[in-house]
Amino acid sequence: MYEFKYHRPGTVRQAANLLVKNEDAKLIAGGHTLVPVMKQRLASPPHLVDLSHIEGLDTIEMKGRSLVIGATAKHAEVANSAVVGEAIPALAELAGLIGDPAVRHRGTIGGSLANNDPTADYPAAVLALGATIVTNKRRLKAEEYFQGLFSTALEADEIITKVMFPVPKKAAYVKFRNQASRYALVGVFVAKRPSDVRVAVTGAGSDGVFRVTAFEDALKKRFSHKVLDGIAVSADGLNSDLHGSAEYRAHLIGVLTRRAVEAANAKD
Repeated sequence: MYEFKYHRPGTVRQAANLLVKNEDAKLIAGGHTLVPVMKQRLASPPHLVDLSHIEGLDTIEMKGRSLVIGATAKHAEVANSAVVGEAIPALAELAGLIGDPAVRHRGTIGGSLANNDPTADYPAAVLALGATIVTNKRRLKAEEYFQGLFSTALEADEIITKVMFPVPKKAAYVKFRNQASRYALVGVFVAKRPSDVRVAVTGAGSDGVFRVTAFEDALKKRFSHKVLDGIAVSADGLNSDLHGSAEYRAHLIGVLTRRAVEAANAKD
């Protein structure tokens, strides 16, 4: 690992200033993405800005009809939170499926969303639930936040501070995971919201997380897995690799969406 300078700011403003003053500085919270890359010498940031010691950045609470999760809240904290379990059980279940115990006790929701790995779980929840990414500068809707593989709308000195999730009427997340990495080969998050239904897919898209509008249109008319019979997902634009072909992933999207709808209905 290359030499670098480590910074431990006490506030988000201090962290943002460090990003401005130190060119090519990188943020770190749990470190489960950046540290392994640095160990492999695939990245050598001259400055690391640690967010994990900023007070209040890991809060989980309800504000009105929204579940608000601080950026440095760890996956295990989201999974085990009574607040999350009461408001959006599907989100708690999703967090409990991330990686292994070591990853869940160090990795953070903000770090996951900032990295925007195309096989990560949280992007599917953010897109399906219509969440808002709050930064030190502005608020970003899910649709404008995700911009492709490992790409987001975040600016160089912009820091995620929290995520606001509107509480849905029903929701569920089902994942078919790679047994070695536990990343989603395909993951589907289904949310029945007051005004619409959203189906978001992670792991399968060559351009990252995406919505399946054909499924959404059918489910909006009747929220039952049966209405999806006969509706196929195209393999165009889907990943194809040693873990599964694009056609296999397209098939999985259909299977997992049906299972997610059944799971969401079973929670009544």
